[in-house]
Amino acid sequence: MRARLDACLHAVNQVLLGKEPQVRLALACLLAGGHLLIEDLPGMGKTTLAHALARVLGLRFQRIQFTSDLLPGDILGTSVFVKDSGQFVFHPGPIFAELVLADEINRATPKSQSALLEAMEEGQVTIEGATRALPQPFFVIATQNPASQGGTFALPESQLDRFLMRLSLGYPAQAAEKALLLGDSRRSLLPRLEALLEHAELALIQAEVPKVRASDALIDYLLRLVDATRSQPQFACGLSPRASLALLAAARAWAFLAGRDYVIPEDVQAVLPAVVGHRLRERVDPLGPAGGALVQWLLREVPVL
Repeated sequence: MRARLDACLHAVNQVLLGKEPQVRLALACLLAGGHLLIEDLPGMGKTTLAHALARVLGLRFQRIQFTSDLLPGDILGTSVFVKDSGQFVFHPGPIFAELVLADEINRATPKSQSALLEAMEEGQVTIEGATRALPQPFFVIATQNPASQGGTFALPESQLDRFLMRLSLGYPAQAAEKALLLGDSRRSLLPRLEALLEHAELALIQAEVPKVRASDALIDYLLRLVDATRSQPQFACGLSPRASLALLAAARAWAFLAGRDYVIPEDVQAVLPAVVGHRLRERVDPLGPAGGALVQWLLREVPVL
């Protein structure tokens, strides 16, 4: 099974050049059953990464382009009156897919952003008084441009907390960008990607990830990290229990990808920036961008033992 996962990583890395750590984190996020937020400047490969993951994992894919005039019904679906039958017939929206790309999510209004909350938390949506289950598996990969760019609406904390991880791809290294310029278009490579996992295999892996062992000492280290965010004065607010669970789930998925059935502190440290970076704010500027400096402080100051 891990050979299949290695093949998935290799295939995506052939499309998204020079971003091996981010690709591994993104796959770990999905194996842990979480949703992924990718924040970066336009043109960095955010959409390409989402397409590539959907293809190698064999997931039915839908893309929603978030704009300021997008309505919740455009995401969830709506009922249309059929004259011949005299009844309303529900037409599912693009949310009814296995992997949904919420492209440029912070360009939509908070009302439209909130349409994803129930779907991401409970795997279902309530429309016109009826609750409808979403496909399984169900993942949301959202992209957003930096808040400093015009025409954006910052995601509220309640929305950010639904994302297991937040990643930034960044500029490619010079060697990777040279290969990008000399090679085929990345978009032209996407149709060549084959599904490397079946739904049953993906479900089996997701069921195995929570079984990866975490010792009492490892849990104590994780709790020290969380407690530091709640007790130290530079943090505007501490991490929630949901964040603690997310950190453990991500560390287990990272260990599983490494071929181990147990978690080590290095697994927690590897996923910590992606899992907690978007959940933390500095007390001196609680409305400012999430602080990478706070994560680095945790890694440096909180003892492993």
